[in-house]
Amino acid sequence: MLTAGCTPSGASPATAPTPSPTASASAPEGGPTPGVMTLFKDPAFNFNALIALGGAGHGASEVGEVLTAVNAINKAGLSEQTYTDTFRKLGDRLMEAPQGAKPGAQTRRFRALRAAQYYAQALFFVLGSDDPGSEEQLYRAGRGAWDRFCELCDPAPVTANVPYGRAPLPVWFFRPDGSGERRPTVILTNGSDGQNVDMWTYGVAAALERGWNALVYDGPGQGQLLFVDRVVFTPRWETVVTPLVDWLAARSDVDTGKIALTGLSMAGCLAPRAAAFESRIAALVAMPGVLAPWLGFPPEIRKILTPDKAETNDIWNKEVVPELPPSAAATLKKRIEPFSVPAMLDAREGKMFTDFYTPARLIESLNITSVVGRIKAPTLVLDYDDEQFYPGQPRQLFDKLTAPKDYVKLTAATGAQLHCSPMAPQQHGEVVFDWLQETLSGG
Repeated sequence: MLTAGCTPSGASPATAPTPSPTASASAPEGGPTPGVMTLFKDPAFNFNALIALGGAGHGASEVGEVLTAVNAINKAGLSEQTYTDTFRKLGDRLMEAPQGAKPGAQTRRFRALRAAQYYAQALFFVLGSDDPGSEEQLYRAGRGAWDRFCELCDPAPVTANVPYGRAPLPVWFFRPDGSGERRPTVILTNGSDGQNVDMWTYGVAAALERGWNALVYDGPGQGQLLFVDRVVFTPRWETVVTPLVDWLAARSDVDTGKIALTGLSMAGCLAPRAAAFESRIAALVAMPGVLAPWLGFPPEIRKILTPDKAETNDIWNKEVVPELPPSAAATLKKRIEPFSVPAMLDAREGKMFTDFYTPARLIESLNITSVVGRIKAPTLVLDYDDEQFYPGQPRQLFDKLTAPKDYVKLTAATGAQLHCSPMAPQQHGEVVFDWLQETLSGG
């Protein structure tokens, strides 16, 4: 969902099978995910499962369901196939009517939310399964679960399609009630491969509990725009956020002086980029702060890229791809697909993409180092103990900011370590919204 790297630091792409949080992630004690929080020995699978487990605090999973799935996967033998199959079936079961008494609206609502989580878990690893061509179908299943959840909310979020290029941005505008009261509003920006359910866990629930509106959207490279409309990421994220602010500003239930913007995972780069050019953002939160997503890829991957497209792709196709084991190949397909439609379509056919140069250059172009000084909005930069994908970058972004700013590191002392605090999203929300409320209320 939130991962950004490809291989462990210092490992070659030919030998490192998956994006690795840290070398010690499966250590029984003293590591980033000690003891019972080591659900899988492979740190990439473990990290994603921790996200599912952490969603339980806001109803976006059930501890028993997740742990039962984990046990089933471990018993069958951990692989992309067993992980995808197990979580897909769990989502399917929750979307079916349960036996016995007819479920009420709240039961159906939260069964759908949990199903959206489990479909998202399956979606993350489907390209490494025996049926990579089912990726869009699996995305649509998760989207269907999310839409059912939204329809059963009270009040249901306002849905719309905000104009953007050739494919509009689907939005879901959540309100605490239907009173029409003008309220502070947060725009929640997802990362490179998160799904809408993650925005519930990392913002919507916390916003509603505090009397805020919350806007969830799919941008280019995300959700519907990627999997259905086939639109990849853009380095000019202000062209995405400005239409959203326009849409919010036209609503009578939005306090236009209190529009905040958050960015989760790789969006810790996207949201600051947008805030550097969109002056109506009153407060910004980078979770974590990211200057250069390309540096989230290990050196062994980055060094493939040369100034020459033909040379780069020759190295990729002749020297790298033939040496990739299946798990490493699946990881790279997943990492690259939000930046290249041909790569995504090749992956769905079980093939490795042949043009490494074009998506690599796009990822490289996301660097926001030169524009951070333009940000005027008060900014909160989050960092995490054992941040595995962008180590050091949150502090670097913070240091470059000239706007009013705060830096908070979430720590292992309270179980909030690792990228985006997968084991502590409620604590994460407390830090973010306490800061937002204080910042936008004047103290």
